[in-house]
Amino acid sequence: MSNAQIQTLTDRVTTLAFDQHVLKAGFFGEQPFFVLADGAIHLGREKPALRPHDDAILVVAADQSRVVTGGDDGKVIETQPDGTTHILGDEKGRWIDAVTLGPDGSVAWSVGKTVRARDGKGKIRDLTVPSTPQGLGFAPKGYRLAIAHIDGATAWFPNMDAAPEKFDWKGPHLDITFSPDNRFLVTSMQENQLHGWRLSDKGHMRMSGYPGKTRSFAWSYDGLWLATSGAEAAIVWPFAKDGPTGKAPRECGIRPARVSQVAFHPKALVLAIGYEDGWVILVRFTDAAELLVRAGGDGTPITALAWDKDGKRLAFGSESGGGGLLTLPV
Repeated sequence: MSNAQIQTLTDRVTTLAFDQHVLKAGFFGEQPFFVLADGAIHLGREKPALRPHDDAILVVAADQSRVVTGGDDGKVIETQPDGTTHILGDEKGRWIDAVTLGPDGSVAWSVGKTVRARDGKGKIRDLTVPSTPQGLGFAPKGYRLAIAHIDGATAWFPNMDAAPEKFDWKGPHLDITFSPDNRFLVTSMQENQLHGWRLSDKGHMRMSGYPGKTRSFAWSYDGLWLATSGAEAAIVWPFAKDGPTGKAPRECGIRPARVSQVAFHPKALVLAIGYEDGWVILVRFTDAAELLVRAGGDGTPITALAWDKDGKRLAFGSESGGGGLLTLPV
């Protein structure tokens, strides 16, 4: 990526500083939020930080209406836009390993080999899996939870008595995601690759060639593309028809630093990319134009990246607490 080719949006960025690892960023309507590893949750830029946990936050999931955090105090806590907090689960000091949000107010978390799914009415069901789950993800529709673990994944309907469905592939699986059309299940792996299954027939898809691990996924608004971190560009796989088998991915935003975070615009084929050296850029699919959001900053990896629901603003944060808000031109 040459500076001669790139356009800049840096003058539209408000710089923020938190002095702590930013685990998650997002928006409640117009209000941005930032979740920090030391236990602080900043709602907006003017209010004092909330600290729902006794100490550090280990894992976090969020949508447009809530932030759910798992702390090293063993509690799973929901924070709402007005600052109200509710304890959803208490594991009595055991660390929460993963958390994810589902439809209709549902949430799931894991502790050890136990996965707990809590529906919107507060009913909790448990499932024991073969190894400590690294990733959890709800299906886009219905109450179905996918769990990544050693040697594959498990898909479970917590409100049904049917046996969970197994998806086998040797090796440790890390993060997991359903495609928006509910036709594919994809995991990242310890071996620097992705693995996928077609839900209709459990047909396999291998997506390899990464120099590093993929720990950030993002689906395009139309569900036809899956952007991933783990290389010196965002690797974007095509998921039209039968998925990426036999098809080459797009490489967006090639730079001399690995991509650490990706986030697709909610209404357009525009991809936000955060890098391990602190850079943030946007790539527009229609013409491959690259727009600079942040150059370097504090030089530490971008660890949080999120659009608001209309795609007008982008929030980002880094491992050392640097951050910012981009407001796009109207």
